[in-house]
Amino acid sequence: MNPVNVDLKQTINLPRTDFAMKANLPQAEPKMLARWAEQDLYSQIRRSREGKPVYILHDGPPYANGRIHLGTAFNKIIKDFIVKSRTMAGYDSPYVPGWDCHGLPIEHKVDQELGGKKAQMTPVQIRRACRKYAEKWVNLQRQDFKRLGIMGRWDDPYLTMNPAYQAVIARAFVDILDKGYIYKGLKPVNWCIHDRTALAEAEVEYENHKSPSVWVCFALESDAASIDPALAGKNVYGLIWTTTPWTLPANLGIAFHPKYEYVAASVGDKVYIVAADLLSATAAKCGWVEPEVIARFAGHKLDKSVFRHPFINRLSLGMVADHVTLEQGTGAVHTAPGHGQEDYVIGTQYGLPVYCPVDAVGRFFDPAGFESHIPDRLLSRTIWEGNPIVIDLLNEKGALLAVEHIEHSYPHCWRCHNATIFRATDQWFVGMDNNGLRQKALDAAKGVKWIPAWGEERFSNMISSRPDWCISRQRVWGVPIVVFYCSACREPLTDKAILDSVVDLFETHSADIWFEKTAAELVPAGTVCKKCGASEFSKENDILDVWFDSGSSHLATLRPENGLRWPADVYMEGGDQYRGWFQSSFLIGMALKDASPFRACATHGWTLDGDGRPLSKSLGNGTAPEEIIKEYGAELIRLWTASAPFSEDVRISPAILKQLSDAYRKLRNTFRYALGNLHDFNPETDSVPGGELLEFDQWILVRAEEVISRSLIWYDELSFHKVYRAVYDFATIELSSIYFDVLKDRLYTSAPKSHARRSAQTALYRLAFALVRLLAPILSFTTEEVWTHLGLSGSVHTAYFPKSGELTEGIGAAQRERVENWQMLIAVREEVQKGLEAARQEKIIGAPLEARVQLSADSQLYPLLTEYSQELPGLFIVSQVELLNHAAEGVSVAIDRATGTKCERCWKYTDDVGSASEFPTVCAACASAIRNSEADA
Repeated sequence: MNPVNVDLKQTINLPRTDFAMKANLPQAEPKMLARWAEQDLYSQIRRSREGKPVYILHDGPPYANGRIHLGTAFNKIIKDFIVKSRTMAGYDSPYVPGWDCHGLPIEHKVDQELGGKKAQMTPVQIRRACRKYAEKWVNLQRQDFKRLGIMGRWDDPYLTMNPAYQAVIARAFVDILDKGYIYKGLKPVNWCIHDRTALAEAEVEYENHKSPSVWVCFALESDAASIDPALAGKNVYGLIWTTTPWTLPANLGIAFHPKYEYVAASVGDKVYIVAADLLSATAAKCGWVEPEVIARFAGHKLDKSVFRHPFINRLSLGMVADHVTLEQGTGAVHTAPGHGQEDYVIGTQYGLPVYCPVDAVGRFFDPAGFESHIPDRLLSRTIWEGNPIVIDLLNEKGALLAVEHIEHSYPHCWRCHNATIFRATDQWFVGMDNNGLRQKALDAAKGVKWIPAWGEERFSNMISSRPDWCISRQRVWGVPIVVFYCSACREPLTDKAILDSVVDLFETHSADIWFEKTAAELVPAGTVCKKCGASEFSKENDILDVWFDSGSSHLATLRPENGLRWPADVYMEGGDQYRGWFQSSFLIGMALKDASPFRACATHGWTLDGDGRPLSKSLGNGTAPEEIIKEYGAELIRLWTASAPFSEDVRISPAILKQLSDAYRKLRNTFRYALGNLHDFNPETDSVPGGELLEFDQWILVRAEEVISRSLIWYDELSFHKVYRAVYDFATIELSSIYFDVLKDRLYTSAPKSHARRSAQTALYRLAFALVRLLAPILSFTTEEVWTHLGLSGSVHTAYFPKSGELTEGIGAAQRERVENWQMLIAVREEVQKGLEAARQEKIIGAPLEARVQLSADSQLYPLLTEYSQELPGLFIVSQVELLNHAAEGVSVAIDRATGTKCERCWKYTDDVGSASEFPTVCAACASAIRNSEADA
């Protein structure tokens, strides 16, 4: 070439890469997913970890009902973070997803689709319709989850409706029954009169509800003087307050607190018994003017007193109970054992019957076997129709002292959102105190690692206070309760061998066989009732609670044939599962294995909009994942999931998505910078040993090593937001604002194969190779793309996290010590940048390379700056630096224009431009670089 006519642009080592600045994720991600499917990447990952220590995340099954929402996506992506990070940490961490396919949510939807046709269908036909519905949504949700980049055994998930799984559920019931934990009893349970079924605690949501609240008096029948002599000969009344007037026909007692002080308040010719602390509030509600207190006594004086029901010919027993509070009301609690858990407990203690005059659809009827009768005007009326009727009856009897309507939090069915009631029915229960189950569970909970730590207290409090678990449901779509009844005496047939033989049939025929065959076909010939000797039997009609189904998932899934061991290392779900799946799984594990099915339990928060409101279709603020994917790609949902502590509520809005999009672009450009400057670098042949790297390159690798070391700890702690924040800050501050900025001159203007450039490329490669693996669990699509552009074989998802010391391999202890000097030099750089900006504002300079920096440093800093004087122009990105020693503390900066001539190649101002005659417009350093480039070509 003719040196004088050389095209200087052609001598610059400009970045070159096919790794696009614009990701086009909505278009690129499906192609990558197709490639992963074709390669069967998940199986490759499994093979790559054969023989490694096992780490099991057991997936809590979502309902196979409707498309996924952002909350579901958030849940599954966190699990993907856990599985991928454990895999890259060197564990064999398989992921078997699952679906909850039974229960009311699905049957409710199928009911709507079938309409009037359902009445002509058999239970088996209804079950087949439910199965078909569930299969449809399993397939659609599976597509949605895979679109998010979540890897797992998607072709063979666990489904609660699979025959083998149904057999596990039924066998768990039989085994727990055989161990003495399960019983059948008449008890009040949460009941949905719309869906005509019992509900678990986790199937109840609290919503606002308007109710009539009434103050009602019950005439004292027993000796008033036995309570206090001052009451002798008085017309004494117990005064209760309730927000459920419709339950008053079932009243059998009044509860008082044994230790509270009560007063007898004289109003006209009547005396009312009220808690002393609530007298003023009660007087205001009832319109009493200065009631006279004629006696004071402790609540225990009212024990076994007798009152008369205000409108039914029945007595009401005075009782003492600790559940009575002084928060509101009168301090005397209306007690109907058939309509409340606490009522049932205290009623049982006092020998009261479990009386419930309300049927399955919420209508009043007159139960057989009771002397007293429900008023005719209530019969066949719904409970809601009954409220005003009861109020009229009270008015007529002069027993209504006050009434007002209030809006309060009230239980509603989670599926139909209608108000529920407490209603006593014959149900199957897991007895929390049978065989010490409650205490065993509380003891075992102490051995679980809870994330966050407060989860232990929350979970234990729920176990401590929960009533017996009602596990029966009055529906069709689910696993039947495998129990027979003697047709003659109704004695349950619970012989384990007989029930096990039926469960065996489920494995091959599914639980449908229970509905297809008669009891005679299922019960072995020759079986007789142990109580009466009869030989004819009927089947239980109820199915198991859907939480029993999902709570058995660890039994069905964590098995050797699945390559999974029991117990799981971690369960991860939303905070609502403390009373749902966590609890049902835990209780089943304790009942059958005397141990927790999980070693650690992590919970995530709710997804909220930008104003802090829960995402909801009804609020109009719900955003479907596919909408975000269409605009930004699934990668942004993954980044959003990692952007905040998952144990807290996480907000999302267009503004937040825009911020995350900007953050993603910065991370992507970090990789793009490295890839663009590695186009002519072969790590096998061109790498510079760590000990021979330029000191500035050693500094960035030491800094990166610190970030990665901390990030690996955070991955282990499931603190994914800390990993994201640390890498983002490192990429935008140390890399982009400092290292990459300073490095451009060396990368672009040095000879391609020079030691200075190869040192920079070595550092860039080490950084890219480490960061691509560190971020792979979070940015699964982008890191795979980077991995390919780095020229690496296979997939980043079969690789391992960077090892400790990998980035700084070859950098000796003395060199690491010297690297610390760069922290002080960079601090000086920040001061210089401030001076340069001021000079630019004052139009002393335009670009930084037009500047000459005069640094005046104190006696401590001056020697360091002198030692690194040759590095300072490059570090500050200026043409010249002059050092002055002064006595003042710290450093001062002065800026003026650089002297000399501007080099047309590197744009620095020097005094040696043209010193090489063959290159008259470039500086000596550039001339040397051009010559070396030609020699290397």
